[in-house]
Amino acid sequence: MKGKWIPVVGAVALGLSLSFGGDVAMAKEKYKEIVNVSHRGASGLAPEHTLVAYKMGEKMHGDYIEVDLQMTKDGHLIAMHDERVDRTTDGTGLVKDMTLEEIKELDAGTWFNETYTQYANPNFEDLQVPTLEEVFQTFGKNKSYYIETKSPDVYPGMEEELLRLVNEYRIDKDKLLVQSFSKESLIKMNELDPTVKLVQLLSYRANAEISKEDINEIKEYAIGVGPNHTYLTEEYVQTIVSSGLELHPYTVNEKERMKQLIDWGVTGMFTNFPNLLHEVKKGK
Repeated sequence: MKGKWIPVVGAVALGLSLSFGGDVAMAKEKYKEIVNVSHRGASGLAPEHTLVAYKMGEKMHGDYIEVDLQMTKDGHLIAMHDERVDRTTDGTGLVKDMTLEEIKELDAGTWFNETYTQYANPNFEDLQVPTLEEVFQTFGKNKSYYIETKSPDVYPGMEEELLRLVNEYRIDKDKLLVQSFSKESLIKMNELDPTVKLVQLLSYRANAEISKEDINEIKEYAIGVGPNHTYLTEEYVQTIVSSGLELHPYTVNEKERMKQLIDWGVTGMFTNFPNLLHEVKKGK
């Protein structure tokens, strides 16, 4: 039933006495505040981790440019999710074994046209894998960036190089979030620069639970967590947000699930379709 997800019970839980109209107003405000993270750019509609996908995410009202980092043989940070280039380019091999020049020779777009024919676009052919430096050069210092250190154990010095580029391009650290599944990488980031805001990614697991001890430990270095949305329950969400941590689950691509998670209390989410989350935030 339309409007079913509006959190009327929230007023009771807070001990407030509000009219239905007041509840609707509160719900609308809560929806507006949800952080819309374009997962690998608008990756449901364009080749992930390309400048085209990032620009599309911006146009679709994504709040953050999300960049997964890998590091080349010659020490350059590039935007790519996998340690291997095979899935998202026409090449093969490990990023760590390739120079930036070799990476730049790869076609990072045609695969998308072949896999997602309904969204195919001739402009996606022969796209290059961007470096983090090129992302900063393209979008500038005042954009919001959500950057993940991927497999930092494979790439010694990744955190130092990330911070070097952040400082060189004067990225606004108030608009920067750095995330990782690696607690060690985040603690290292915190030691290198305590002003950078960090988010602890949480691994896939069913029947997810998190203890008070876990939360307190994470709060020592991070401002939020990022779990897989699939296993979230309302109780889990409330445990996290009531502790003061931000909660940005990944990767939510259906409107009804977006509405449900917002109703439960998440503070943001990752989506391959930022246009859909924007519509939800607008009450559509």
